[in-house]
Amino acid sequence: MNSQFPSAEDYSAQTARFAGLTVVDIGQLHKTVNEPYVNDVLADINGDCMRMAVFEGEYRWHHHPDSDELFLVVEGRLQIDFAERETVELAPWQFIVVPAGTVHRTRAIGRTVNVTFEMQGARTEFVERQG
Repeated sequence: MNSQFPSAEDYSAQTARFAGLTVVDIGQLHKTVNEPYVNDVLADINGDCMRMAVFEGEYRWHHHPDSDELFLVVEGRLQIDFAERETVELAPWQFIVVPAGTVHRTRAIGRTVNVTFEMQGARTEFVERQG
């Protein structure tokens, strides 16, 4: 595993950086990221959360057994590979919902910024894929 990525437990244990009634400028916030991979919970919304991911390269094959995951690209291009269907590529302001249990991985084409919505504390299970 690439050490730049959090463990499944660390990922699901993250808490929101910003409280309710806080104005957050994602357009400015992502410009402060200098690391090759950041995926932070920005806000909690009822039983869900909003994350901002800024990264280059590819993430590990995984699935969230109990949570759908919505990916919305803000900047760059994001490819999402699936175990059971064709890869999709999202451009800025395009989104897709990945249903709970769907095995996938994300691949950033250059530096990519995306916002995701998923259940708070969503479990992540990493899987091994060939190819």
